[in-house]
Amino acid sequence: MRLRIIILAVFFASSLIAFARKQETVAELIARAESSKLDDRPHLYTEIGRRQVKAADELYAAGKPEEGRAAVRDVVQYSDKARDAATQSGKKLKDTEIAVRKMVARLRDIKRTLPFEDQGPVQDAVDHLEQVRTELLSQMFGKKENK
Repeated sequence: MRLRIIILAVFFASSLIAFARKQETVAELIARAESSKLDDRPHLYTEIGRRQVKAADELYAAGKPEEGRAAVRDVVQYSDKARDAATQSGKKLKDTEIAVRKMVARLRDIKRTLPFEDQGPVQDAVDHLEQVRTELLSQMFGKKENK
């Protein structure tokens, strides 16, 4: 009985520490990504992209299409950086492709909720991210050069 209480107390304390940890802002993530090792950059850039997709959705829903378009441009920019970092390091290619695929799906969902005149930039972003995915898949499964 005493052992169970101790285990529960340790579990509860570790849960509090995990939830008490401050959530990094996008600006902090950007700074961290720029100064991190090449192997860590794909994950950080895709996290920035994921957060910007969420921000774009919220901004479009709030009736702020200009800010929404800026967030969508950020998604494209940081997805490109994630692809470049994953390609250069040769690691995290699969994780980056999966993250980009999820962002594409979310952007398509956002596009369906927008008026016609606001759909163009989102569709352009979807098309670009699909190209990023294709490049990542080619890197993973394409022909390897003989050395």
